[in-house]
Amino acid sequence: MELQIAVAKVNKYAVSESGDTLEVVERPNGGLSVVLADGQTSGRGAKAVSQMVVRKVIGLLAEGVRDGAAARAASDALYTDKHGKVICTLNIVSLDLQSRTIVLTRNNPSPLYICQGEQIDKLDIESVPLGVSRDVRPLITELPIQPELIVVIYTDGLVHAGERRGTPVNVGEILRATLEDQAPSPQTLADTLLAQAVRLDDNRPADDVSVVVLKVAPNEGDAVRRMTVSLPVP
Repeated sequence: MELQIAVAKVNKYAVSESGDTLEVVERPNGGLSVVLADGQTSGRGAKAVSQMVVRKVIGLLAEGVRDGAAARAASDALYTDKHGKVICTLNIVSLDLQSRTIVLTRNNPSPLYICQGEQIDKLDIESVPLGVSRDVRPLITELPIQPELIVVIYTDGLVHAGERRGTPVNVGEILRATLEDQAPSPQTLADTLLAQAVRLDDNRPADDVSVVVLKVAPNEGDAVRRMTVSLPVP
């Protein structure tokens, strides 16, 4: 098996800097972690907040700290630095080769989706962003590593897209339609969700939008690790 990761991101319309930050870090005991943070509001201030949170989290993960503890430490650091006046959402998805599980860590009111075959589950238990108080705890879900398992996480710009027109994005319906129609790659799923969000905002996104899709797929190739990144340069 192999882990495939795809990302699709876009800035808020007419804003040069995204308040969303995403990083991928190798785990010292084997595996990878994807960290996605969304700072309050948008622009440079939000970017500074999300970068601070992500730097804290990936630094701790690289030292072997557990995902939940890293999230709590980042929340305490944000609360101390901003005196509880600024919040930040956080998602961590980890392929942990030590426990042989996928670990989902969430401090984000926006739900996440888990797809396995024809089953699509929405995890929408109430979750609190980082920085609202001391000792904010994340919601943690562990899943066995299984072929064709798909995890979809995103920032709130996705779920708020289309609200101005009264036609908000229905993430579950888009996933179901795309998965039924074909066997899409993670990039196809991420691009489809982002394209729908942008379309519903009349090609002028009302907020930063980041979509991350992770899939456990059969490994039909070699043992080489690969990563491809595409970044538009103004």
